[in-house]
Amino acid sequence: MSNLYKSSQVITLEELKRLEVERRLQASLRRGAQDGGTGPDGGGILPPDVEAERDRLFRDAERLAAQILEEAREEAERLKAAAQAEIEAWWQARREEDAARTEEARRAGHEEGYREGLRLAKEEVRRQWEERLAQARELVEQAYRAKERIIGEAERFLVDLACGIAGKIVGKQLADSPELALKLITEALARRKEQGAITLCVAPDQFAFVHASRDELASVIDSQAELQIVPDPAVKNGGCIVRSSFGSIDARVDTQLAAIREALLQVAAADEEAGERDGGQDA
Repeated sequence: MSNLYKSSQVITLEELKRLEVERRLQASLRRGAQDGGTGPDGGGILPPDVEAERDRLFRDAERLAAQILEEAREEAERLKAAAQAEIEAWWQARREEDAARTEEARRAGHEEGYREGLRLAKEEVRRQWEERLAQARELVEQAYRAKERIIGEAERFLVDLACGIAGKIVGKQLADSPELALKLITEALARRKEQGAITLCVAPDQFAFVHASRDELASVIDSQAELQIVPDPAVKNGGCIVRSSFGSIDARVDTQLAAIREALLQVAAADEEAGERDGGQDA
């Protein structure tokens, strides 16, 4: 900042008057001495021209003092304006610096907020992705369980359907081919090797045919056994029930098909259970 106008460098009005009067008086006295008059030190009275000169000197001193004061005032105003300009420039620089710091802080805060927002957005995307992945995994598991259930139900349905169709086909073949029915009955009797009474229960519709083949049937059992052939309404064409003191053999077609059906259903259930275990391990 520029040097301010110092009061110690300003000459007061009284000093200016005194200096200028002394200078003018000394000049007048020198001129009076040359003309034969006396000065103040000689005790004489000042000549009129000296007094006039003195008064003029006083007036000149006052004008000079006023001029110096005006110049001093103008210089003070100039210095004040310069100082004010420097102060304003300093404050402007401080304001610009503060604004720059504020902008930098705002920008830093914006960048920090952006990074924080980006981090939160990534976490939200990851959370949503994990949720959707879990939902997709659950859907796959549900679809797998539904598939296994449908397959299991289809297997049971197919087993029932196959056994039903097989029963009808076998029943028709046995009805159309008595020789085939007699063969099945013979195989059932051959399983009995004990002695004593053996009762063969056959379908009422096939009783006459089977009874006519008694000798052929008796040849497959023990010679000491006694074969009795009786009609039984519980037996359908092609099947038979063999009873003895050791128990009975149910060789009816329906019974054999039911046993086959049960075995197939057990196999299907075992396959379904194994599939569920494999699906659980994959999940």
